[in-house]
Amino acid sequence: MTVPDATGAPVRSRSAAPLRVVLGVGGGIAAYKAALLTRLFTEAGHRVVPMPTAAALEFVGAPTWEALTGEVVSTSVFDRVDTVNHVSQGQHADLVVVAPATADLMAKIAHGHADDLLTTTILASRAPVVLAPAMHTEMWFNPATQRNVALLREHGHTVIDPDSGRLTGQDSGPGRLPEPRAIYDAALAVHAHGAAASSGPLAGRRVLITAGGTREALDPVRFLGNRSSGKQGIALAEAARDAGATVHLIVGHVETELPRGVEISSISSAVELHEATRAAAENADVVIMAAAVADYRPVSVGEHKMKKSEDGTNPVVELTRTPDILRGVVDDRNEHARDQLIVGFAAETGDGEHSVLDFGRAKLHRKGCDLLVVNQVGTSTVFGQDTTEVTVLSARGAEDAHASGSKAEVAQFIMARVGVELGARSDG
Repeated sequence: MTVPDATGAPVRSRSAAPLRVVLGVGGGIAAYKAALLTRLFTEAGHRVVPMPTAAALEFVGAPTWEALTGEVVSTSVFDRVDTVNHVSQGQHADLVVVAPATADLMAKIAHGHADDLLTTTILASRAPVVLAPAMHTEMWFNPATQRNVALLREHGHTVIDPDSGRLTGQDSGPGRLPEPRAIYDAALAVHAHGAAASSGPLAGRRVLITAGGTREALDPVRFLGNRSSGKQGIALAEAARDAGATVHLIVGHVETELPRGVEISSISSAVELHEATRAAAENADVVIMAAAVADYRPVSVGEHKMKKSEDGTNPVVELTRTPDILRGVVDDRNEHARDQLIVGFAAETGDGEHSVLDFGRAKLHRKGCDLLVVNQVGTSTVFGQDTTEVTVLSARGAEDAHASGSKAEVAQFIMARVGVELGARSDG
């Protein structure tokens, strides 16, 4: 159905029948936007049950919510005890929307806390839950917040990434509450189609990711390779998939289970990866080059297994450079004027004169990609491990971003940075 909203513009409802929507409101300055979101739902014929937190009522009082919805406002589980209100509201809800979702509120929901009516209702509900975060940039990118966001998504909740723009005071950056119409459309899409239809930073995007190590054949049984396990690239593919993207994973040698719900192509050598990546990149909105690619390969490959010489002389293997895949993808993008975001990876060790980040910044400039994820590697660092530490460098001059934790958590962080870059392009 289509009805006008308060401005006279049509409101599009994707639900054939009116929904019972529990609207949670966190204690942030953006709470006033939740009043506009309420109007979108009610004027489309949906019933809204407002559940502001006690802190939210410091920003927008109970009379506003009651006037907009015709519902009695409560924050306590001890109100209307005769109806078992703290359980029945969750049981009867068709959809739960939390806007704004503060860092504190998301932490509580992620860890199953139930200390007021809203958190108890969410814990008791089987309805889809959509959270629209709003907070300062530093709070959004704090590792604790990013871990909570990842945990919420693991629980099946939809977390809409915040917009980038003016915040409280003079600050600007990622953390701004999305506009009410965007939250409204995302929430109805989630109800209709599930969490995969969410308006995350990669929803509707085609993302190409490379992962794992390459192997350069010496003869039929031997090869030159590296220590890459592919864990980080696979975690990135899962994070992009969970954010709503259509994912194509090109994978070399890996030591972990491949993800479900993504297109997978297998390669072995750097030349094979080069050909597969350049072909697949033609239709990608985002290209993330996380594979560990050999820098050199043998000039010739033995037809038979290399034998030890009878006189004890050592074999000589002549090497040649492998294709510069990242630079090739950047050149293709520039030549064809594609609106494409390209993310490179740099596994560095540093030396006596230059740090890991020194080498990373030089590579970012040399390769021409938009973001470069830099980490320090070694025999006991990063390769094959379940945890990692990275620094994300930006070609547009954004401040360096650091993250550490499990590779799944770091993958979520990197996807958040990709979302920021995509948002900056839209704003620019």
